[in-house]
Amino acid sequence: MAAKETDAPQGTAADWLTDKLLRGFIGGARLLPYATRIPAFGKLTRSVIGPLAGYGKRAQANLTYVWPDMEPPARAALAAKVCENAGRVLMENYSNPQFFARASGFSLSGPGLPALEEARAAGRPVIAVTGHFGNYEAARAKLNTSGYHFGGLYRPMANAFFNQHYVATMEAVGRPVFPQGRKGTAAFIRHLKAGGMLIILHDVHAWRGEVIEFMGRPARTATSAAEMALRYDALMVPLYATRQNGGLDYAIEVEAPIPHSDALTMTEAATRSLEDRIEADPDQWFWIHRRWKVSR
Repeated sequence: MAAKETDAPQGTAADWLTDKLLRGFIGGARLLPYATRIPAFGKLTRSVIGPLAGYGKRAQANLTYVWPDMEPPARAALAAKVCENAGRVLMENYSNPQFFARASGFSLSGPGLPALEEARAAGRPVIAVTGHFGNYEAARAKLNTSGYHFGGLYRPMANAFFNQHYVATMEAVGRPVFPQGRKGTAAFIRHLKAGGMLIILHDVHAWRGEVIEFMGRPARTATSAAEMALRYDALMVPLYATRQNGGLDYAIEVEAPIPHSDALTMTEAATRSLEDRIEADPDQWFWIHRRWKVSR
């Protein structure tokens, strides 16, 4: 559940200041028309916020780790695009109800769409697996404007001040949303058992996860999405929202369902699916993540 407005978040003075600065940037951008604010905040993140936060350097370090043969100028240019896309995504998520309304016009296709429709008609639970690619909330928004009811599971941000209002952006796209942790997971499972539909991002480091090759490098990856799909007979489908032509619209694609087998095999299939997306559009993945912590 999201924190109530009356709940006072706890954090350091640095966290409080960072949140105030971000609120200022976001609030200022929201004064602009939608079509102007999204690219403007992307450029601001690329040139100001990203460098101040060290995002560009972290993206370049990850790119060097995964693609060591990439020429430095190309790596720097790609890292800058990554920061810009991250800024666009953040501002889109803070731009409801305009973003939600725009999502109704996004294209929706893919070989997994008939299976998704069948699951909805049968009341079968669904776990859509995706990553920090394009804007995953664009996918959820499109599906929720198309008669589906996708909630989400999220990892609370370390900055509690920022997390308090960031959760509200997820709830604006569709409830329920559940925080990782004992209570959140219990509520998540109840929702799933009742035939609910949920989106899980599986491209974050998981200390207790399995070591699975991701972009050619070992990465600890949670197998919980597959485990729950098996336990509750949930349809498991990869789902992506790809930004179109660097603009304001997305193509939402539901890939073919991942066959039920065992949790590791299913998680590896989801990982290969995401890798294909990143290879095709590397600037749309969140290279800023500290994703690889196994052998670095």
